[in-house]
Amino acid sequence: MKKTYVTSMPNHIGAFLKASKCFSELGVNITRVSYNKAVDSHTLFLDAEGTEEQLKRADMELEKIGYLPDASNRTSIVLLEFCLHDVPGSVTSLLMLVYEFNFNISYISSQQNGTDYQYFKMGLYVDDKNKIAEFIKEAEKLCKVRVIDYNSSEKVYDNSIFYSTYVMGLAQVAGLSEKVSNELLVRVNLAMQTLDEHGLSPYRTFDTIHKFAELLGATKGKNFNPRITTHKITENTEITLIEPPCGSNTMIINSNGRVLFVDSGYACYREEMLEIFRQILPDFDSMEKTVLVTHADLDHCGLLPIFDKVIASTKTAQSLDNEFKGKNGFREENPLHRPYIYICKLLTSYEPVDSSKLVPMWQNVEKLNAPLTQIGFFDFEELHFEVYEGKGGHLPGEIVLIDYAKHIAITGDIYINMRGLTAEQAEHNQFAPILMKYVDSDQKLCAEERKAILDRLGVGKWQIFGAHGFKKDYSVNS
Repeated sequence: MKKTYVTSMPNHIGAFLKASKCFSELGVNITRVSYNKAVDSHTLFLDAEGTEEQLKRADMELEKIGYLPDASNRTSIVLLEFCLHDVPGSVTSLLMLVYEFNFNISYISSQQNGTDYQYFKMGLYVDDKNKIAEFIKEAEKLCKVRVIDYNSSEKVYDNSIFYSTYVMGLAQVAGLSEKVSNELLVRVNLAMQTLDEHGLSPYRTFDTIHKFAELLGATKGKNFNPRITTHKITENTEITLIEPPCGSNTMIINSNGRVLFVDSGYACYREEMLEIFRQILPDFDSMEKTVLVTHADLDHCGLLPIFDKVIASTKTAQSLDNEFKGKNGFREENPLHRPYIYICKLLTSYEPVDSSKLVPMWQNVEKLNAPLTQIGFFDFEELHFEVYEGKGGHLPGEIVLIDYAKHIAITGDIYINMRGLTAEQAEHNQFAPILMKYVDSDQKLCAEERKAILDRLGVGKWQIFGAHGFKKDYSVNS
């Protein structure tokens, strides 16, 4: 049995030794350790392996020596900026006030700027919001005071309780439960450790994660305003395109009265999307619901659990089945991507789809020699698609569907209309390259796949439905 401990240890010699002895005396093996004094001088992460009884005893021993933080103690850092007159003794009155309130200082920074004032930045440990409010009220009698937003500041000012403060900020903007927040704390540390081992600076990445959480939180409920358009294909067939602010589009194909969904967006928009589905399809709740998924990225698969059948390529079905069984999906198989995929799953409330709903289709070609390989056909009422599998430029198992008679192409993430993105979609699409260094598994190969799609389109006017952004109108001359 494995367990992750998030310990709060005193910053003095022998602290880790004391914890290590606790585990060794109980016969518990430590399988991972993460500690970075420059990031957080108190928090140490330990992955331990032992029997259930051994780990329960370890809980008791760590709690006894005060290494397990009290969940009720929500100490955090408040960053303040004081506009002080640049004269001798101006800071003394401020420090006296800090002393009177018995605050501990975690960070101080100030220097002359050529004016009559100095901007004196200070980080204070806070466990009582009422107490800090009273302090600010008194400090304003001495000078102007500004509260600095910790999570959006350009620099991480506090080097003592970074993880808990950071995760608390994420939880607030994304509306996460305490249970999810605890899991997120561990995943944030794993991301930090991965970056450190690759010699990469973590701060831009962590700022991006917070901005991603903010965007998700700001586009839910009444603020969820996807672009919805309907495109006539024939007299009896139309496609409704739903473009959420974050995550993949969802297509609803209605042909001869039958309905097929393509991709499903983020799980965090479940209630908002269900409301839209019911508006478009009044009998949505009673109908059999089938979705075709272009590939196994979580921003395409978030709502798969609400469907009765999930049509996918063999490889995509394999990735989704792995997730349902608690294994890594294709994205998580890349160690550099893994921490961020876990974080995104937590922030978006992702749950894997039950494998019994998966309908793997088309032949499984283990070694694809061309950027696009035809693997079969897919008919849906009036639409007759040739199905192509990409070589894995974006993600293994990716598919493209082309109807040569109706001049329609469904291209997933291999080809999207970059100029047809809304401002929110464009902002969201900037996050993945920062978090994972690149959004495609192989950028050069994905470019070859995009070219291969266009090369396969015959003469005429085409409608290309990518998984992000508006429909692309494309003409091929003779």
